[in-house]
Amino acid sequence: MIGKKIEKAINEQINAETYSAYLYWSMSAALAGMNLPGFANWMRIQAMEEMTHAEKFFNYIVERGGTVTLTAIDGPPTEWKDVEAIFKNVLDHERKVTGLINGLMDLAMAEKDHASAMFLQWFVSEQVEEEASAEESLGKLKVAGTSSPALYMLDKEMAQRVFVPPITGE
Repeated sequence: MIGKKIEKAINEQINAETYSAYLYWSMSAALAGMNLPGFANWMRIQAMEEMTHAEKFFNYIVERGGTVTLTAIDGPPTEWKDVEAIFKNVLDHERKVTGLINGLMDLAMAEKDHASAMFLQWFVSEQVEEEASAEESLGKLKVAGTSSPALYMLDKEMAQRVFVPPITGE
């Protein structure tokens, strides 16, 4: 049985992960409006990953005999200056999510909830990848600057991203 403190915190994380998906869908829409379909694709894939994360947390609560409590999702921003500003926001957001995951891990350890700590380890590793991916994309955008040909090439690269669901049991 899952403890009430960790259950409440993981329910809050479900909300945060779902908000992340909303944020990335909003960014995808903005990028599509900037005629950057590859970048829009990258964000749609990112949104799908976030919903998968929310589902993993949802399933964990159920598996541990807890109660899933879904709450309202805040609306994300809908406008950004340019693609670089969007990816700066992605990096900032992923750093915030890393803090949330670390907080969950701290709580699991304080509660001596070894099952939750083991479960959360996947998310700790995932956040390392999420931040690295955002930093890499932002770095490429900074190198491209205002060069239309470079931005076009990056957009083509971003169009290649596909959704790969995590392996069951991860």
